[in-house]
Amino acid sequence: MARRLILLLGGARSGKSHHAETWARGHGERVLFVATARATDADMRARIADHRASRPPDWQTLEAPSDTARQIAACPFEHDTLILDCITLLTSNILLGLPDSVSQQEANTAALCEVDRLLELHQCSAATWLLVSNEVGMGVVPPTRLGVLYRDMLGRANQRVAEAADEVLLLVAGIAWRLK
Repeated sequence: MARRLILLLGGARSGKSHHAETWARGHGERVLFVATARATDADMRARIADHRASRPPDWQTLEAPSDTARQIAACPFEHDTLILDCITLLTSNILLGLPDSVSQQEANTAALCEVDRLLELHQCSAATWLLVSNEVGMGVVPPTRLGVLYRDMLGRANQRVAEAADEVLLLVAGIAWRLK
């Protein structure tokens, strides 16, 4: 299997993760699942448990909510397929680690630095990577400064990944639409 970069975009509960996992079950022999979620409350702990239970037992999981590229690079598990689920939470984690006074430009730069490190790492990898992310720019303008910072950071990150990707899919109601 040749190295590829696939971006899966969609709204909440659109089927992005399921699509990535189904693809990996059909194409990958040694799968590394990179989880960026933090178990910050009971709902998130339940979601993480559901996701863990849905994955095949022979897949390796790397929990890397921050400094994700460095953690992937240090991971000793040989893999031909990598699922990163998700850029959405990774971007949120980056934003929440920044000072309250951060400017939009500084926030965008922080997100794009991590995305660029991931893309550089992918270029050095022989594995196919499936990157999952939410499309949050199709809704209303967020009413808070933090919401605007986040929406714009994630939009920039998604654009950067989409530009580098070999394939971009938009999932709506579990149906994948090929954008690129």
